[in-house]
Amino acid sequence: MSIAEALPEAVSTPTDVVPSLQDVIERLGEIPLSRILSRPAPGLATEADLLAVNQRKNRICELVDGVIVEKGMGLRESLIAAALISMLRNHVLPRKLGLVSGEAGTLKLCPGLIRVPDVAFLPWARLPEGRVPSEPMPQIAPELAIEVLSDSNTRSEMLRKREDYFRYGVDAVWEVDPRNRTLAVYERGVASVRVLQQSETLEAKGTLVGFSVVLSDLFAELDRTS
Repeated sequence: MSIAEALPEAVSTPTDVVPSLQDVIERLGEIPLSRILSRPAPGLATEADLLAVNQRKNRICELVDGVIVEKGMGLRESLIAAALISMLRNHVLPRKLGLVSGEAGTLKLCPGLIRVPDVAFLPWARLPEGRVPSEPMPQIAPELAIEVLSDSNTRSEMLRKREDYFRYGVDAVWEVDPRNRTLAVYERGVASVRVLQQSETLEAKGTLVGFSVVLSDLFAELDRTS
């Protein structure tokens, strides 16, 4: 008789193992516990919970695997994001290419997965009926998502974000590092990454072809004085 045959019928091997908090943190990319909201309990949060948290305006959060995660933010990161928004709008609006959202632009990549890129470009072709959505968290994958790195962002967190973005249709992800003054360009379906230094110029692709960013001008935002 096998061991399985000898076991009582009431005894079975569980198929759904309840994850530990460490499992949750690892799936999220080893982010600091200080950025994980404890209410609702990790794993049980819903889109409605996220909306309620973000509408209180005291923080900007994302929803990943049923967990509400606060975005890493800071003044320097916001200055860089604001500069990129200005540059993009100056290119996008006159050409009527689409919309540029900022660091509170909440986007649903799929049900239960809500990301908030610091900057995003949404071409009109990706917008329902070519209009600004009325929902606070519309299900749209931007063509370009830009993340400005903060001290609390980990490499594995950003890897998870890129995987999420590319899985649901984002074409390009730019990661801006204010500390090292570099900009990394990731593209869907391309294994390699381009890391541009402060002395270089970024040339955009896709709908944004013709748009460029002189990185020395971008990072000059961090050197402004009165």
